[in-house]
This record gives sequence, C-alpha cells and structure tokens, in this order.
Amino acid sequence: MSETTGLQLRSLIKASGDLEVSLVPVSIPEPGPDEVVVRVEATPINPSDLGLLFGAADMSSAKASGTPDAPVITAKVPEAAMKAMAGRLDESMPVGNEGAGTVIKAGSSDAAQALLGKTVAMIGGAMYAQYRLIKAADCLKLQDGTTAAEGASCFVNPLTALGMTETMKREGHKALVHTAAASNLGQMLNRICLKDGIDLVNIVRSEAQAKLLREIGAKYVVDSTAPTFLDDLTEALVKTGATIAFDAIGGGRLAGQILGCMEAAIGKTATGPYSRYGSNVLKQVYIYGSLDTKPTEIVRNFGFAWAAGGWLLFPFLQKIGAADAAKLRARVAAEIKTTFASRYTKVVSLKEALTLDAIAIYNKRATGEKYLIDPTK
Repeated sequence: MSETTGLQLRSLIKASGDLEVSLVPVSIPEPGPDEVVVRVEATPINPSDLGLLFGAADMSSAKASGTPDAPVITAKVPEAAMKAMAGRLDESMPVGNEGAGTVIKAGSSDAAQALLGKTVAMIGGAMYAQYRLIKAADCLKLQDGTTAAEGASCFVNPLTALGMTETMKREGHKALVHTAAASNLGQMLNRICLKDGIDLVNIVRSEAQAKLLREIGAKYVVDSTAPTFLDDLTEALVKTGATIAFDAIGGGRLAGQILGCMEAAIGKTATGPYSRYGSNVLKQVYIYGSLDTKPTEIVRNFGFAWAAGGWLLFPFLQKIGAADAAKLRARVAAEIKTTFASRYTKVVSLKEALTLDAIAIYNKRATGEKYLIDPTK
C-alpha cells in the first residue's frame, strides 16, 4: 500500500502545564472506497480554531525554538486553567476545522471517483496539513472557476451565518441582532440579510467598524462604546422588532443589555395593560463565542419572558437534518464569490504560521486580521 507523506500542525498540552505546537511528518494511506486524499491548498485560522491550537496557554509567555524547517512554539498554561485542559493532556492533536484543495487520490466508490482532480472544500478537522484523508461525503465540490482560497472558508462562517437566519425563522422571530458585527462572519451575515430582506441590528465596538458596515450597506449599526449605546440599540430594536440575538462576545454585560433593550423597545410599542412581570414576548440571546472570557453578567430588568443559552453550528446542522443542511451548503457553493466571500489579511505557510510575529496578530482575534494558511507554500 503506497502512502502520501506530508507535514501536519499539531498542538500538545503536557501534564506539566506546557503547550507545544509543532509540525510533524505524517503518512496518509491509500483512501478507502468512500474516501479521498486532498492536497490542502488553503485553510483559514478561525477564532474557533484558536481554542484547540493554543488551549488555555498564556501566549504572552510563548517562545520559539526548533529550526526554520521544523519550528516549535512553546508556552505555559496557567495552573488555574489546567483543570479545563484535563481532557486533552499529553495528547498531540491536529488542528484546523476547514480547508480546501485538490483531490489527488480517490477511493473506488462513485462518489469518491467523481471528485478526483476536482477542487473541493472540506470540514472535519486536521486541515492544517499538506494532505488530508477524508470521507467524500465531507467534501463540497466547488463550482468551476472557484479557487481553493475562495472556497477555504466554505463551512464555518457561511453556515454559521446562515444558521443564525434559519434559527431566527424557525423560532418565529422576524429580525435579529448580531455582536462583533464587523467581523468576517458579521459582514457575511449582513450580506445575507440584505439579500434576503431580513432586518439586522449590527453591534460593533468602534466608530471605524460602524463606518465599515455602513459603507457595505448595513442599515442598523450601533457602537457599544458610544455613550448613547443603550438608547441607540433600543431605537434600532423599535424599528426592526428584533427579539433574537447572537452574541460573539460572551463575557461581560452585553448579552444582558441586549435583553434589557429588547424589553424597552417592546414597551415603547406595547398597547396592552402594564404587567409587573414584563412583556410576554420571548426575548432570546444565543452566545456563540467568547471574545470576552470574563463571566457573563445579566441584570434582570426585562421581565420573565426571556432565554439565554449557547448556540453552535454542528448541533444546529444535526438538528435540522441532512436534507436541509445540504440545501444550505448548496447555497454557499453557489454564492461563494459574492454573499459568502471571505477576505484575508495575509496568506502564510504552515511554518510562517508558527512564528511569534504571526501568532501575535492572528491570536488577537481582531476584526480585519484574518489569516489564511497555504500548506503548499
């Protein structure tokens, strides 16, 4: 049995409290009947990848060692954070949720053979590698003329953004709120809502981000750092009637402030009698990110008809079933150059991704600092 050998990026947290990120050679065996081997040509560094890549390590303690061809990054995990890492101690883990590339080997099944030589997007982890053995069913054939770089972010951000609007519809809301709205995902969600005629309230963290969103057509944009933020948010909620929010921040008071402003907006248009229990309109906040790792603070000034919980893409896709998930994937493939286009600050090799300078930038999770890895470099 012949094999393909290539480099793969791996993350290891040792029981000693040391993080080690390195490139290791791995062998990829011949694909089984329903599998393909993909030469990975593009794979994004998403915020959702950083948790596995660096765990709970204090990256201000990061040090570089190894050689230019085999770089190694080490850092210390604070003792207080080690309990949360217990499930992965001393296990070298591959990283990278999604990617795209060319199918260079295919198994015997019709589905696998149909992908041979094609450019595909993939989901399933271990994408920070030169080659990936994967099931044909976990590949999305990109339309002719679509590059690997254009298709690399086909899954996480596009399906998350579509999942938000689908959740809104399925749960009976008519408009939605999104935080960290100037992000790559936020801009994508804005394009979806403009195309589909959905009112979207975009919450950003600076006037510069607000300006960016307005320039691409966003109608309702509020800046959480402005002294008039709560009044501005309430007014946008009055105009849109949004009663569901997706919060990428997680920590701090924002989720509770959104619920409070939703209640205030409902009160401004209410016609029924006053109730000391608040309105009977359900106000929902889903937390799907942790840009702020502090505790979530909720001050209950919005009655009893409310809910706050977590939202993740893959449980949502399982919930809606394979047929409806396939429809979402088909839309992404059809609109990958427009609605679902991703923009990257820089393209780096696997080795360049393991430099302290690059890590200092992409680990900030800052808006407009999205990196793309090209393992063929």
